[in-house]
Amino acid sequence: MLAHLSVNNFAIVKALQLELSKGMTTITGETGAGKSIAIDALSLCLGGRAEASMVRQGEEKTEVSAAFVLDNNIHATRWLEDNELLDGKDCILRRTISKDGRSRAFINGSPVPLSQLKSLGQLLINIHGQHAHQQLMKPEQQLAMLDQYAGHGELMKKTRLAYQNWRQANNQLKQLQENSQQNLAQLQLLEYQIKELNELAIGEDEYAELEQEHKRLSNSGELAMNCQQAIELLYEGEDVNALGMLQSVSHTLIELAEMDTKLAALPNMISEAMIQLEEANNELRSYLDNIDVDPERMAYVEERYSRIMSLSRKHHVLPEELYQHHQDLLQQIEQLDCSEEKMSELKEEVGNKYQLLVNVAEKLHKSRSRYAKELDKLISQSMHELSMEKAEFKIDVCNQGGHPSPLGFDSVTFLVSTNPGQPLQPIAKVASGGELSRISLAIQVITAQKVDTPSLIFDEVDVGISGPTAAVVGKMLRTLGESTQVMCVTHLPQVAGCGHNQLFVAKHTKGGTTETQMVKLDNEQRVAELARLLGGSQITESTLANAKELLIAA
Repeated sequence: MLAHLSVNNFAIVKALQLELSKGMTTITGETGAGKSIAIDALSLCLGGRAEASMVRQGEEKTEVSAAFVLDNNIHATRWLEDNELLDGKDCILRRTISKDGRSRAFINGSPVPLSQLKSLGQLLINIHGQHAHQQLMKPEQQLAMLDQYAGHGELMKKTRLAYQNWRQANNQLKQLQENSQQNLAQLQLLEYQIKELNELAIGEDEYAELEQEHKRLSNSGELAMNCQQAIELLYEGEDVNALGMLQSVSHTLIELAEMDTKLAALPNMISEAMIQLEEANNELRSYLDNIDVDPERMAYVEERYSRIMSLSRKHHVLPEELYQHHQDLLQQIEQLDCSEEKMSELKEEVGNKYQLLVNVAEKLHKSRSRYAKELDKLISQSMHELSMEKAEFKIDVCNQGGHPSPLGFDSVTFLVSTNPGQPLQPIAKVASGGELSRISLAIQVITAQKVDTPSLIFDEVDVGISGPTAAVVGKMLRTLGESTQVMCVTHLPQVAGCGHNQLFVAKHTKGGTTETQMVKLDNEQRVAELARLLGGSQITESTLANAKELLIAA
């Protein structure tokens, strides 16, 4: 619960220190005194929008801090643990705004982003504003109220996840379908290009080998002539050849080695050279005997070589890259060919994920329908207590089917009949301003009983209510305050008198500056304030007596 609120230099508040208690606390004051200013400051501390105009005139910054006791608040405690911000059994939120509009947020003394302040604030306190009845007319707000009452947090999380999974798969399928025509044209082009390459069927290293063979065949005559000449010079020349010359040198060196042993190694070296020469001659002879001068082979090589060169130019690649280019095109067409298979698989996946969404959304629909019937009875009964004896309330939960959203397939409409014989119609079309305020209050009080948030604030939600109805409203809020901390800004004495505690807001002007203060009233002061609310500026013995009766009745 909220234990302490500290406000410094916020709007017309210079300094405010509030100690808050359990039960129902009412806040009253003269019109224009700023009864809601503490709630505005608290909203800022919970992550509300910060503006430079909030800083009190002439001051450097605004600072608001709120201290909460975490007893039995499991969700807030777990959140603090998960974010490594837990510090004992208390939690302090703090927000500062400089006069240039910059703001900073703190949780238990640690600076945090504004998003974390908002996230934690939702687990600590729930504020029902004075314009809640206007929000009540919006279908999305009606759905949110029903889900809040039913405690659908986990079920809605599952529905949202199932929707996201289905939406992602469905978008992929749509993209694939949109690209199908483009893929078809690309497939036809690839098939044409690949047909020529398939007919060529070039091997991985064929171009290099073919180029070498073409060069050899083109020069076969010159190769044969030069090989024969080399053989003559090396071995077979009748007049002179290298082998004969080496043999002559060998005989000479053998004779010289007998004269000087330093030349003994040379005959062996010449002998080895003669062996190498003879082997080279044999290789040349073998090569010469096997030179291919087949004109048909030459024609085949030239034709193949020409086709490779032609296709490489057509596909804008180098001849040696044509094989890899062919493989790349084959891979591309394989990917396009399997797109139909992929589309079929994706359609099945979309169907499966849609069915999962339907299943979890159906659970959510059934739960909404069950809790809607429960709320129908409770709100109708509460409306009867609020001087709408013949009114009937009903929540229509309609499964729209085929039109999913992150919230499932349901649309929710609050229907009401305020007079006998009138059909149930949407609340915005039937209810008057005063009726709408009472219906809104009934819904807020009933749904608040099912919310885990330990502190509730009602900011002038009793606008448009008076007389006996106001007394019923006060009793409703007091009953709620027995189990939950309730703070209520009100102008109705019947409501103010039902509070366990009462705060009074006053505005003072001194020395050209205005300041708002808030003080806790004792029993005698409460009687005087309730008398003022009952009788205005003229407080009589009668109004004082009525004020005492209000407190006694509460």
